[in-house]
Amino acid sequence: MKIFRKILRTGVITEPLPQAEPEVERLGAQISELIRRRYRGSLAIRMVDAGSCNACELEIHALNNPYYDLERFGIHFVASPRHADMLLVTGPVTRNMETALKMTLAAVAEPILVVAVGDCAACGGEFGASYASLGAVHNVIPVNAVIRGCPPTPLSLLQGLLAILGRQP
Repeated sequence: MKIFRKILRTGVITEPLPQAEPEVERLGAQISELIRRRYRGSLAIRMVDAGSCNACELEIHALNNPYYDLERFGIHFVASPRHADMLLVTGPVTRNMETALKMTLAAVAEPILVVAVGDCAACGGEFGASYASLGAVHNVIPVNAVIRGCPPTPLSLLQGLLAILGRQP
């Protein structure tokens, strides 16, 4: 009863959920329309961390939080590359991940879109090519598009996805 009385005395102290930016809504509507036409309503993405610092992953995961809520636009992340339409690769490809990345690409059904996310995936970033890293993703597998940034913001990720999907036939 003591805890219950304290709860009643304190009341609600959480902040209200912020409204999404108008830009997110505009981009989302455009992405949703492209996905509805080209992918019959849903785009499945498989994300692969090929050796990044995890900053890009944090921004990609932010797209799934209630603020951005990527799923309402028809985009969802899948655990198996066999279910994926798009492959997002982050980080410079480490030598340990080279085989895993090639096997993941081989498991994805055609046609496949491969997107390098972040500066490290685009050009090797600070890590470049070394004894432990093969550098950019395009050094290991073919890449269709690049979303630059260190790390790219969720909004720039949405803009990049829209540009990539808009270029596809």
